[in-house]
Amino acid sequence: MKVVNRELLGKITAEALHSPRLRKNHNFHPSDESLCHRLLNAIEPASYIRPHRHLDPEKDEAFILMSGRVGIILFANNGAVTETLLLSQANSNLAADIPHGVFHTALSLETGTVFYEAKAGPYLPPEEDEKASWAPEDTDPAAQKYLESLRKLFD
Repeated sequence: MKVVNRELLGKITAEALHSPRLRKNHNFHPSDESLCHRLLNAIEPASYIRPHRHLDPEKDEAFILMSGRVGIILFANNGAVTETLLLSQANSNLAADIPHGVFHTALSLETGTVFYEAKAGPYLPPEEDEKASWAPEDTDPAAQKYLESLRKLFD
């Protein structure tokens, strides 16, 4: 049996803090080819996840907050924000299920943020039409400025 406890959350948070992308996955599924992906995702506030969508109708995505605070943002196809949700112990929003085909991102709003993620596998790199063309790529210097604009949605 695999167990999630505070020790594991602390371990992957420490790994995220020392990672160049400031995030770290801890997979419970055995491989990228697995049909069901279950993982912990430790993410720090300066980590940027480019908005994306999963077009496969089996790839809805679930996030369950384990620690910290997560901002989830949904977008229209043109990049307009359509919905925001704060996952936080303080406001009692603890989980979200994001339907396939919807552009979305998640951002950490405090250090030590970890969420449990579940979605269908296998892992496939995103196709061009699954990437948000209106949002900067991870490596683009504009990504941090864009991340800050998203963060302001939760101020």
